[in-house]
Amino acid sequence: MNKSTFAVKVFSGCMIFSAGTGCSSQQKDHREITEKPNIIFIMADDLGYGDLGCYGQTKIQTPNIDRIAGEGIRFTNAYAGSSVCAPSRSALMQGLHTGHARVRGNMHNGYRESLQEGDYTVAMMLQEAGYKTGMFGKWGLGLHDQYGIPRRTGFDEFFGYLNQAQAHVHYPEFLYHNETRVYFPGNGIHFTDYNLYHGDHPYDENGICHPLGIEDPAEAKYAFDVYCEKSLEFVRNNKDKPFFLYLPYTPPHRSFVVPELGIYTDEEWPLLHKVWAAMITRIDDEVGKLLDLLVELGIDDNTLIFFTSDNGNITGPSPPGELPAIEFFESQSPTRGKKGEIYNGAFHVPSVARWPKHIAPGQVSDHIWAFWDFLPTVADIIGFSPPENIDGISILPTLLGMNEKQQQHDFLYWEYNQQQAVRIGDWYGVKTRDGKLELYNLINNPAQDNDIAALHPEIAQRIEGIMKSQHVSGDVWPSPGESDDEFKIRMARLGITAEDRPNNARNF
Repeated sequence: MNKSTFAVKVFSGCMIFSAGTGCSSQQKDHREITEKPNIIFIMADDLGYGDLGCYGQTKIQTPNIDRIAGEGIRFTNAYAGSSVCAPSRSALMQGLHTGHARVRGNMHNGYRESLQEGDYTVAMMLQEAGYKTGMFGKWGLGLHDQYGIPRRTGFDEFFGYLNQAQAHVHYPEFLYHNETRVYFPGNGIHFTDYNLYHGDHPYDENGICHPLGIEDPAEAKYAFDVYCEKSLEFVRNNKDKPFFLYLPYTPPHRSFVVPELGIYTDEEWPLLHKVWAAMITRIDDEVGKLLDLLVELGIDDNTLIFFTSDNGNITGPSPPGELPAIEFFESQSPTRGKKGEIYNGAFHVPSVARWPKHIAPGQVSDHIWAFWDFLPTVADIIGFSPPENIDGISILPTLLGMNEKQQQHDFLYWEYNQQQAVRIGDWYGVKTRDGKLELYNLINNPAQDNDIAALHPEIAQRIEGIMKSQHVSGDVWPSPGESDDEFKIRMARLGITAEDRPNNARNF
């Protein structure tokens, strides 16, 4: 969407917009919102649905994230953009599901796709609206030698990782500050070998980590700590103007390492489980610092914060002979599916939001929404018209407690690795790579192990039609049902060669 197609709308009591989901236009009262809020979107990496206290976790302590839920709204039907990192981020930034978004996988045949010139992001929209925009953490939508780096796609300041593979290394050789590399010589040779950064790191009797390949832990730089500190500087520097702060955190994604075990040091747990818990609580500690800073600066009341995760469950670290973390902590999603899969739990994520000036505390919402709803929600809040061809719908009415005015999705659609999924109300349809359509009722059968497509042919047919209509072929990713040979022929017709899609998987 070209920027010139956007126009600021002056608040006049209502806004009408259309979304690319087959839904009708929506009209809402905006008289309550008279001042542009600061907007913060925090996204943990691989955090499970049940890893937070506000979602029932009892062993891992997350008081600050729980505070966001208690002082705001907790969603039980929030969905990520995809079941893996990069496409989930593309859906969030572009307001598009993965049948339309630019990036639809982490890579294909070693090639990582980038956002391109002409792709429109929520950050670009906020820049147009006068916001200062900052991103701190893992980008995943453009390498240093590609177009789609953060500063070209809407962010005034960036500090973090570009390549998600490098983000596996929590003690990296360097991070980017905008386009400049900031090196960390204290990280030794830790980042040079998979067996070092993914190794079993020793911890002393005080719970302090001695990462492999690092001579002096006191001189080491844990990337999460570094970019979180930079994000607080961004808030301080922009406290007098509206800002958008995007925080795609890297923990608790592997490798599983944390500078200190903290409150879990003396727990009678396997070491890797203590590490997992400490990574999550370290996230919570940083959320607490951010919340405290907002209060200190006097901007807490009109700051909207979202907190979520980028995809569904992972099993978590599994010490030899012990339960994986997801079982040890009893943090399983209510429904089948995990990262990299296509069943409901692959996309179903924890999500909470807080905005003291406008969100009433203590709410729990079962409204069904997905990452591509973030862009139109922000547009709704700031009085901008979103692109006509996006897939999202504003959830502002739900945030404001105006549930009777909340527009509903006709469906949610995902595709990943030539598989497709659709949610319609309680119905969930899956088409695997063999082309078979499966149908489940999420309420009656959350395990999704009783395929009832034959019993409900009309629902199955409707889902089949959605899958056909919502997929638009891309020039990087094979389409559902497309063979390798067919994909190669299609690329040849488009004039795309191997040189156009080089192996750049480790271009840091």
